[in-house]
Amino acid sequence: MFLWISGFLKGDDEDDTLKYELTVGPKFEPAVLAAMGWKSLDESPDGEWLLTLDQAQKIGIAVNEQLPAELDLFIGIRG
Repeated sequence: MFLWISGFLKGDDEDDTLKYELTVGPKFEPAVLAAMGWKSLDESPDGEWLLTLDQAQKIGIAVNEQLPAELDLFIGIRG
């Protein structure tokens, strides 16, 4: 299992194509889980969760990548 971040245009009901994706590497998982308030991959909620601006900023710092602020970003568990 791994964490996966996806991004879509904000508020665009007509274009639901994926605009951004990031697979979170295992070494970054603890910091990303902490930013979400989740204890572990096994105990994380099902589904895709919309990131708040604060969560996106914390995750971007944790994975050393600037996440696109112009998109709605979601995080979920894959695999």
